[in-house]
Amino acid sequence: MITGFKKVDMATNNNITSVYFLLLGILFVSQTCFAKDHHRTASLSIDMSSTRTIPNNFFGIFFEEINHAGAGGLWAELVSNRGFEAGGRHVPSMISPWGMIGDEKTISIITDMSSQFKTNPMALRMDVHCNATTCPPGGVGIYNPGYWGMNIEEGKTYRVIFYVKSSRDLKAILSLVSEDGTEVLAFKHIVADAEKMKKWTKIESTLTATGSNPKARLQLTTTQNGTIWLDQVSAMPTDTYKGHGFRKDLMKMLLDLKPRFLRFPGGCYVEGNTLANAFRWKETVGPWEERPGHLGDVWNYWSDDGLGYLEYLQLAEDLGAEPVWVINNGFGLLDSVDPSLLQPFVQEMLDSIEFARGNAKTSKWGSLRAKLGHPAPFSLKYLAIGNEDCDMPNYKENYVKFYKAVKKAYPDIKTISNCDGSRKDLDHPADLYDYHNYTSAEGMLQLTHHFEKISRNKPHAPKAFVSEYAVTEPGKVVMNGTFKGALAEAAFLLSLEKNSDVVEMVSYAPLFVNQNDRKWNPDAIFFNSNKAYGIASYWVQTFFKESSGAKLLDSHLRIHAKDDNIYATAIKWTDKTEKKNYVTIKVVNFNHTSAKISLQGLDRKSIRLVRQTVLSSDDLEGDNSFNNPTKVVPQTSTFKAKHKGIDKLVVEPYTFTAFDFIL
Repeated sequence: MITGFKKVDMATNNNITSVYFLLLGILFVSQTCFAKDHHRTASLSIDMSSTRTIPNNFFGIFFEEINHAGAGGLWAELVSNRGFEAGGRHVPSMISPWGMIGDEKTISIITDMSSQFKTNPMALRMDVHCNATTCPPGGVGIYNPGYWGMNIEEGKTYRVIFYVKSSRDLKAILSLVSEDGTEVLAFKHIVADAEKMKKWTKIESTLTATGSNPKARLQLTTTQNGTIWLDQVSAMPTDTYKGHGFRKDLMKMLLDLKPRFLRFPGGCYVEGNTLANAFRWKETVGPWEERPGHLGDVWNYWSDDGLGYLEYLQLAEDLGAEPVWVINNGFGLLDSVDPSLLQPFVQEMLDSIEFARGNAKTSKWGSLRAKLGHPAPFSLKYLAIGNEDCDMPNYKENYVKFYKAVKKAYPDIKTISNCDGSRKDLDHPADLYDYHNYTSAEGMLQLTHHFEKISRNKPHAPKAFVSEYAVTEPGKVVMNGTFKGALAEAAFLLSLEKNSDVVEMVSYAPLFVNQNDRKWNPDAIFFNSNKAYGIASYWVQTFFKESSGAKLLDSHLRIHAKDDNIYATAIKWTDKTEKKNYVTIKVVNFNHTSAKISLQGLDRKSIRLVRQTVLSSDDLEGDNSFNNPTKVVPQTSTFKAKHKGIDKLVVEPYTFTAFDFIL
């Protein structure tokens, strides 16, 4: 049964008086021996005179700090637990993943609270018991392997910063080495006199690699006895995206999607299992050395918060996307704030908006933003009040307090409720409402019905923000996704595009996963220290990168077999760079038979070229992997629009196809 599209009764076809741009007559040829001569038909009629503008911010991305998406992922910091804070504020504490070079006879290490940074009191103390004669070859010291290995590339330069003090003059070697320490990729001698070393001293150095290794480590070694204290160690490549700290290859994959919005930083990451571990934006801005970091206890790993509120806003700006800021509204997953004590959370929200938008000279938080290097205000027009908290006690009471405060101070900001307004009307004011759904491929196909049922008789009703969706195949072990699931997601996205009069925004979830820490499966982009690939679900999203702000053409899908899973939309858009106009028809064929497409009523003289992009796979249950990262990727071909050349288009079984008609 076709869902998400308006059907046209064949008996009323002659009464349609509008001018059709083209007619796609789709003849389905059964490939089974029992229906050898049977043909199933469908058609898609498109009216060029009837259009509706798709919301400008229709398609975007959702970034959550899950699966080490940021720490050890998009954020290019190579050192993990750089301030020795992850083990807790007690002495002694664990320093994982740091490791010791040497044995207990030559060196001992322990944490203490001698740091110069009040918000980060922990530091590392190394007592060196050997000297140039008795130390092992290469010396003793400390190393950090980063997030399952640092990717070091020959010819590239890495900026290393650390704070150090010593009981005597300092003679040490700072180096990047292989995983086992046997291969030196880059090194520098660090020398300082005893007088300077009496106090904490900031050391900045650059290391240029003479070799490559995706599992390297950073280390500091010495052959001089005495005591060395170490704190706040950072190492980053100097060639991050625009110098803003983002890993270039992962940024490219995001840029290729052309997202119009960035929802951040969660997800459950915003809430924490307990509010003590919630994301608190004020603790994530300012000098990186002074950010206390926190345990993301929902996904169970430490974040130094190098990727903080300012960096998220910068990420949105670099992507050309509107930030969608998800605030904590007084709820953890396991606890909450009494509504009578909520005002500090409301004020924190207002301060966060002022930080993003405030005047650089006259605003307290705006001036801090300027001091941190961004004098121009950020665009911030969307605010999600909580995440999946609708069923929590007091949510609506809390929500209304946030809503009234933000609308009084910033009436232009669109607020997003956690309650699903697609099933029943909201009983509280909102501009948008969150809609989340994770389900099987079959369930996703059924959801193509969902938003066509929304009443169009309430023009001021809040619109849907489908901020989290994915095929997850409940009960199955699906690590990398499946092509079948991606194809079902494509059908769902077409239904959202078709119903974009009541659906304003959409984003897949989760976005990233480090192969070494899979807290959720599947995820759109897999990566390790030096490689990345998109699963089929990622490539499906590339088909919608021109949808935001495009003109949706009025289209009607007619079918004759109820079990035909065919989905289609048509849009008109302009490539501003090429200065060309396109009509794009997207078709999902979720059947085992191909679809022959004939075009009728088309003025071929107005079409110069036809581009066809197909996403397909011979394995419905398979997907891309590190061993075969391009198993499922779109294939594009072009041909000129000759008189007969566009009459023989074919949509193959189980494919997602886009036809771009260049006008």
